[in-house]
Amino acid sequence: MMLLMAVQVQARPESFADLADKISPAVVNITTSTTVAGRTGPNPIVPEGSPFEEFFREFQDRNAPPGNRPRRSSALGSGFVISEDGFIVTNNHVIESADEITIEFFSGKTLIAEVVGTDPNTDIALLKVEADEPLPFVKFGDSDTARVGDWVVAMGNPLGQGFSVSAGIVSARNRALSGSYDDYIQTDAAINRGNSGGPLFNLDGDVVGVNTAILSPNGGSIGIGFSMASNVVTRVVDQLQEFGETRRGWLGVRIQDVTEDVAEAMGLEETAGALVTDVPEGPGKEAGILQGDVILSFDGREVADTRALVRQVGNTEVGKAVRVLVWREGETQNLLVTLGRREEAEGAIPAAQPGEDAPEEPTQMMGLTLQPVTDELRTELELPAGSTGLVVVDVDETTEAYEKGLRAGDLITEAGQQKVETASDLTSRVEEAREAGRKSLLLLVRRGGDPRFVALTLE
Repeated sequence: MMLLMAVQVQARPESFADLADKISPAVVNITTSTTVAGRTGPNPIVPEGSPFEEFFREFQDRNAPPGNRPRRSSALGSGFVISEDGFIVTNNHVIESADEITIEFFSGKTLIAEVVGTDPNTDIALLKVEADEPLPFVKFGDSDTARVGDWVVAMGNPLGQGFSVSAGIVSARNRALSGSYDDYIQTDAAINRGNSGGPLFNLDGDVVGVNTAILSPNGGSIGIGFSMASNVVTRVVDQLQEFGETRRGWLGVRIQDVTEDVAEAMGLEETAGALVTDVPEGPGKEAGILQGDVILSFDGREVADTRALVRQVGNTEVGKAVRVLVWREGETQNLLVTLGRREEAEGAIPAAQPGEDAPEEPTQMMGLTLQPVTDELRTELELPAGSTGLVVVDVDETTEAYEKGLRAGDLITEAGQQKVETASDLTSRVEEAREAGRKSLLLLVRRGGDPRFVALTLE
């Protein structure tokens, strides 16, 4: 006798109408007005990114009569109210450069908004309106609890058509587009131009994302939309509300991902963490972080990769003293770092390393032709004064070194996490790695002042 097992499957809601009634009063349409240079004549509609876009722009520029007067340009977007006293969240690109921002509520009432603060890094802006009575608002939910396959509802002002609701599911989590702090929820709920800045709701009516971008070859929705996760947005909004600007933590190190060959070369058991490629003046250097350290955990949380570390540091309070666990020369070390503020250190440049000339004939190793740094090479390659190491004069294009991006003009400053200035130094590092049973050797390579680690297999 065959026993049938009943499988309970959550059915699609019969209707989203009750949810739409609940959330609609807090969702707003946003119209911005901007003064732009005047232009007359036909204005053909060409999708952004079209190969004809530049052609039409040049055509209009050539045929526009001189002396055009500035004109007013309007743009549309969406947003949502997060407090009864009139704070409104939207995308930064919706209100950027706007002279006037008009908020239209679901009831039809309109108010003029002022910008409280913006964060281009996450494309979030916080606005404020003054109302005669408490405004309906929605609250943020925990985006970390959103699961792939969960129902979500988007609401906004697509293509200027007015308030509109669309439904779909969470298609993917933790998507990154272009920013250091990206944490997007991907959804197939219809999102179009004009939806930017609008909310993405879960079925409890909580905001789990801010609709920001779509992937589309034609400018319309093809079911691939991106909403900035609410747990990122809430931190930004809290800071904009308190300070009018963001205040992100800053560790003060340059980092790269740990690859399998790098992990093997350093004796790491797992391919995880963030490899420190440089330590300029700042919190990290003051705390004793060294070039070549692998950051394994930050403030008690494991570090998966560089993206995770950047987000963890950025989300930590400026001035907080945190424990950083690093892997150094086969052992772990705990360091205490007092974080600085990233916004104040965006342009920090690491200092050049001092050294002395070490003239020597070119040497061929691991597919590389190497020459110690000389005054002539410093001038030719525009290297900082006092730099030392081995200059890559040529690279055999059939070798692993070429495949991993090494090129003529690169400067190798370390091998096996020790400084190298001569070919004999490099030979010693190779022998030491072989004696330790390593299959690869870790090189610190600089190009244009930017450092990175490359692991080359030992033959």
